[in-house]
Amino acid sequence: MRYRKLGNTGLIVSEMCLGAMTFGSGDGMWATVAGVNQDGVTDLIKSAFDKGINFIDTADFYSNGRSEVVTGNSLKQLGLARDQYVLATKVLLRMGPGHNQIGLSRYHIMENINASLKRLQVDHIDLYQIHGRDPFTPLEETLDALDDCVRAGKVRYIGLCNLSAWEIMKSQWISDKRNLARFESLQMYYSLAGRDIEREIVPLAKDQNLAILPWSPLAGGFLSGKYSRENEKPDGARRAKLDFPPVERERLWRILDVLRPIAADNLVSVAQVALAWLLARPHVTSVIIGAKNTEQLLDNIAATELRLSAEQLAAIDEASKLPNEYPQWMLERQSADRLEQVQAG
Repeated sequence: MRYRKLGNTGLIVSEMCLGAMTFGSGDGMWATVAGVNQDGVTDLIKSAFDKGINFIDTADFYSNGRSEVVTGNSLKQLGLARDQYVLATKVLLRMGPGHNQIGLSRYHIMENINASLKRLQVDHIDLYQIHGRDPFTPLEETLDALDDCVRAGKVRYIGLCNLSAWEIMKSQWISDKRNLARFESLQMYYSLAGRDIEREIVPLAKDQNLAILPWSPLAGGFLSGKYSRENEKPDGARRAKLDFPPVERERLWRILDVLRPIAADNLVSVAQVALAWLLARPHVTSVIIGAKNTEQLLDNIAATELRLSAEQLAAIDEASKLPNEYPQWMLERQSADRLEQVQAG
């Protein structure tokens, strides 16, 4: 397990992060996505920490708060020192029927930071993330409230999830202008089957020194190796009930056609190859992996030991690359002569 700095901070996190969306239980989508009971959560956290993971990510919304509850219980049961792990959670989505039990208003943030602290049984959150966009609340109000959470000692750093590049950059400008805590990390959907963030968000993250934390690195299980053209919905697979995140099927099959022989050559799972490719991306800080059992978790963690050759990485890149869109193709055309000057030198 390697360790990396979180963006522009001095916080050190493992290259893999244990995602807690499978923790707990509930109705609706949670009956499909979650389901790991308290003992199972404790086993997963212990196994992850034994393998060098020091980073856990959950959200108040997961299983309607139950994920935070069982995570907090397991951390206490394992007797882990608070300074030995990095704990992240999120705020935005609905936590009750009321008009103000959702969103990124000062009201909702202040109510829910206290609720998350209580469920997790800790006195501070290391990384408090907004789970997405609130179309009604100005970014100024959200950032003011988050800054107050930091100044009160309830939060160490703040991050965001699922925003557009222009919103991320606007938030950085607001924080700089008003001398507020700034977002230090971007939790984004990123996988071989979904490389969209490479267009605008990856260059922005490099420029602003922001950590990238990919979620659903196996594209909702599609890159696990158990799906194929002939069997798109294998028995027991999550995708059979919850087809998320969206994936372009034909592109996916082309990617799997490349991954399978590479996995066979390395005597590893297809999932490990997909994760190893992501871990090799220089702009990725920590890959969030979720699991329902220890076997699945350990298989994913084993990807940290897999070093793909330059030829294998190039083949995977070629199979999964994004089609050029404007203005990318125009910028490449216009920059070619200038770049050749440097390369020639």
